[in-house]
Amino acid sequence: MSTPAPTPSAAAPAAPVVPTQSIIKAMLNHAPAISDLIFSPGRLPQVELSGKLVPVPISGMTALTAADTYRIAAELIGQNKQAIESLRDEGSCDTSYSIPSVARFRVNVFKQRNTCAIVMRVIPTEIPTFETLQLPPHLADIANLKNGLVLVTGPTGSGKSSTLAAIISKINHEKAYHIITVEDPIEFLHPHAVATIHQRELHSDTPTFSLALRAALRQAPKVILVGEMRDKETIEIALTAAETGHLVFSTLHTIDASKTVERIIGVFPLSDQQAIRSRLAGCFRYFIAQRLLLKKTGGRIAVLEILKSTMRTREYIEKGEDSNRSLLDAMKDGELEGMQYFDGEIERLIREGVVDMETALNYATNSGNLRLQLADFADEQKG
Repeated sequence: MSTPAPTPSAAAPAAPVVPTQSIIKAMLNHAPAISDLIFSPGRLPQVELSGKLVPVPISGMTALTAADTYRIAAELIGQNKQAIESLRDEGSCDTSYSIPSVARFRVNVFKQRNTCAIVMRVIPTEIPTFETLQLPPHLADIANLKNGLVLVTGPTGSGKSSTLAAIISKINHEKAYHIITVEDPIEFLHPHAVATIHQRELHSDTPTFSLALRAALRQAPKVILVGEMRDKETIEIALTAAETGHLVFSTLHTIDASKTVERIIGVFPLSDQQAIRSRLAGCFRYFIAQRLLLKKTGGRIAVLEILKSTMRTREYIEKGEDSNRSLLDAMKDGELEGMQYFDGEIERLIREGVVDMETALNYATNSGNLRLQLADFADEQKG
């Protein structure tokens, strides 16, 4: 029998329980720079630190039971009817949760082996800046763009939302624009500054990204942020918005700049793909791909691949890549134009002693070639 979706009226276990907020606060206090909280039956509550799970002993609590995770899930979901229905019908749901003056979270509750498990992504209360994220200074030029499409890509947990938040914050504090964001859920809360900013949350403020994006075209924004380009309709409307004078930001789950182009083109039928190539070539401004690497001193650092719109890159996108023209080659040759590629940046961090060579090679696009590039460095280290 499948477990029903938790509801606020679910009966609590008879034995005394540790309040959910007390558990969360204890987990957050366990160490600085916690990225995720994980609740799984049969385990102590766990936090993710620098990519590794660490159990957190909680006073008055042993390993979590199925009743514990069920109760915690019910409290996190609260009265969110859409989340309750999604968990019941689809087996998982997304919601947001906050503890005033402590932290905000992006929450995913999912069923597994007839129980509930929970992952809570910690959303920092302070909006990150270019300096705190150690982003390349020339990326600040994005704030001066008048229109076009900017995508930040990478796997889940690679820092895409933080990078976009830093860019939106910079625009918010420097430009007298109308900014609209559509997010699932809202993560960083941006106050009005020089710009006027409206933030819409999926399900509570709008049913879909595509509907919100279509509506945004009638709401006179200069800047639009769409949390994720999930489907063909959203991509198509985003391209239209970028072509009609809007500056559009979004994310995709792709591993590098070249795969970003392939992913967008591949969403469309073969008969439409050349037209989409031409449209994408004309309106894209930056594709930024991210990977997080462990630093030798602890913590993680974002490594960025940056593909920028130039005559050469626009031609490669429109005509497609082949043995004589690749976006990777364009990025390798485009340092003076503000471009960079993953393996070049990883090599730099290894030579500067920021990251461990063997660990960093696991994140390279072509680890074999990079190892050859670092042969002199490896010999020096042995010597």
